[in-house]
Amino acid sequence: MNSASSVLPAYLMNREYHKWWSPRLKRDMELLVFGHAGAKVLVFPTRDGRFFEYEDMRMTEVLREKVEAGHLQLYCLDGINSESFYCWWAHPHGRMQRHGEFESYILEEVFPFMQGKNPHPCVISHGCSMGAYHAANIAFRHPDRFAKLVAFSGRYDLTKPVDSFGDLLDSHYDETVYFNMPTHFLGNLECAETLENLRRMDIVLVIGEEDPFRANNECLSRILHDKNIPHRLHYWSERAHCGHYWRQMAPHFV
Repeated sequence: MNSASSVLPAYLMNREYHKWWSPRLKRDMELLVFGHAGAKVLVFPTRDGRFFEYEDMRMTEVLREKVEAGHLQLYCLDGINSESFYCWWAHPHGRMQRHGEFESYILEEVFPFMQGKNPHPCVISHGCSMGAYHAANIAFRHPDRFAKLVAFSGRYDLTKPVDSFGDLLDSHYDETVYFNMPTHFLGNLECAETLENLRRMDIVLVIGEEDPFRANNECLSRILHDKNIPHRLHYWSERAHCGHYWRQMAPHFV
């Protein structure tokens, strides 16, 4: 594993770059770490985003106070959506297989890496847009691993066409698809232990009033309500589906 830590004159918060070969993804994976202590925030990028997107959008800046105070430590992941959900040349089954390998990379490689750096027990799953899907999906599938979910402008059913956004799996449907779409599997969830862990999680969903995914967020909220899973659904003015709005949201909810 190669890693480096750098501190710039105007950049007081700890910033680290890490890269290693992932045996699960069979490729190099990179990530950035911001902060030195506190709750660990697993940050998923948007559709085409890379590990440096969160910093480029100046999200790290709006969270600087919390990070420098040792309340939060950000782990900004690299994305592989072009190899999974947006890999149009691959059969949908292969897209889902690649997504599963990405989840395995997070659980079996990133989690031990985070634990080795920071023993704080709280892990927060966080993302915007497509990153919100990833953040929510992994948190709902493995609620024992997470204490909080913060999802901005998310889409939680990738099989349902909405506005100009199509079905990312080309009408393909199987058990793997079902168990990776939160609005599909959560409503039928009966495992008492999983439900208990979900009810213990702090779940925050934020969506723009004019966002095309508003109905999907409301659907997810109804499912959580029916399962007696506490959560908060917040509405933001306008479409609110870009960095300008996410920078306003982050200090309030992350």
